[in-house]
Amino acid sequence: MTIRIPGFEYRSIPGSGGLPMNVAVAGSGSPIVLLHGFPQTHLMWRHVAADLARDHTVIVPDLRGYGASAKPDATDGSVYSKRTMAVDVIAIAHALGHDRFALAGHDRGALVAFRGGLDHPDAISHLACLDVLPTLDMWDVMRGATAAIGFHLYLMAQPPGLPEQLIAGASDAFFGHFLDAWTANPQAIPAGVRQVYLDASRAAITSITADYRASATVDIQHDTADRAAGTRLAMPVTVLQQDWGAALGFDAGALWRAWAPDLDHRTVSIGHFMPEEAPETVTAALRQLLTR
Repeated sequence: MTIRIPGFEYRSIPGSGGLPMNVAVAGSGSPIVLLHGFPQTHLMWRHVAADLARDHTVIVPDLRGYGASAKPDATDGSVYSKRTMAVDVIAIAHALGHDRFALAGHDRGALVAFRGGLDHPDAISHLACLDVLPTLDMWDVMRGATAAIGFHLYLMAQPPGLPEQLIAGASDAFFGHFLDAWTANPQAIPAGVRQVYLDASRAAITSITADYRASATVDIQHDTADRAAGTRLAMPVTVLQQDWGAALGFDAGALWRAWAPDLDHRTVSIGHFMPEEAPETVTAALRQLLTR
């Protein structure tokens, strides 16, 4: 099943190392790139992207390893590091003629956006991260029985072989679990869209697992080096986040402020899949960010 964002042109654009990336583009005006999360594709931004395209150039790729973008073999940890995935984004924007742009990400895409903001401050004018913590902080706060909520993080962090085999044995049940458990409004992901996500994820088990495995290895190394060096996000940053701290016992705003001096951190109760469950809230927050 194929569903596209109405009014968007679809292109194959080279990412890092010439990797073919599936990208939807529409609108005109100052550019903004939107990055999806797990277990989804660029389609999760369909409502927000259509609204923003009224007065912005909106660029919506599938991340490497997801959707219709290429899925290279994880010959080493760098292939699916957030650093490499951020270079994909820079390459896509440059190919479309944009040296500087705003960047928003959800879930896995927010981790790519975060890394992009640290690595490419001259290219990224504004940054938004939805319902995620920076990788290093995420691993720091996940502990004890409450960490069971993130069981998939530990599963996919294991060496190649067993995680992929287990997920392949019940892929729709595995990926569908998150679409169900993390959604406050099930109607926000219609049956057709849900099927697109399940089909795309089933075809990407190896690359999705490699993406998560990188977050337990090389991504931690990159974050640790930046924390030691005092590297911080130089651009205005907006974070929308559910109140994870209430369940896991930490102050999410404080964790983000350590990375982002110019921060608008908001605790919201709209479900994990924010761009689909509350597109008006997300669009308004992005428009406010772009005026800062």
